[in-house]
Amino acid sequence: MIETLHTDNAPAAIGPYSQAKIVNGILYASGQIAINPASGEVEADTIEEQTEQICKNIAALLEAAGSDFTKVIKTTCFLKNMSDFAAFNGIYGSYFVSKPARSCVAASALPKDVLAEVEIIAEI
Repeated sequence: MIETLHTDNAPAAIGPYSQAKIVNGILYASGQIAINPASGEVEADTIEEQTEQICKNIAALLEAAGSDFTKVIKTTCFLKNMSDFAAFNGIYGSYFVSKPARSCVAASALPKDVLAEVEIIAEI
């Protein structure tokens, strides 16, 4: 059975997709960008501020699914500028302390012209 996850504590989907799907105890979350769910806008300017908001959005999805950062299996990270890699890692590492498997790639453009996007797969 496939369950669709939705929480008002994370940004609503801005296209024809869901925030996340749950299958056999595994959460597959759509990529999160630095949208403040309260305003629906990107309010952060720096990579550090945007990464912080992304991680808060991921935390909301994990909580809604009954999971947490220690159960994240894999992340895929997209950075607009690889020159932001160290600053991104500084914030990312404070949330993903269990060090899940990860891919991190440069993307020439991201939705709403943000600096980063992160998607996760996690155990519930």
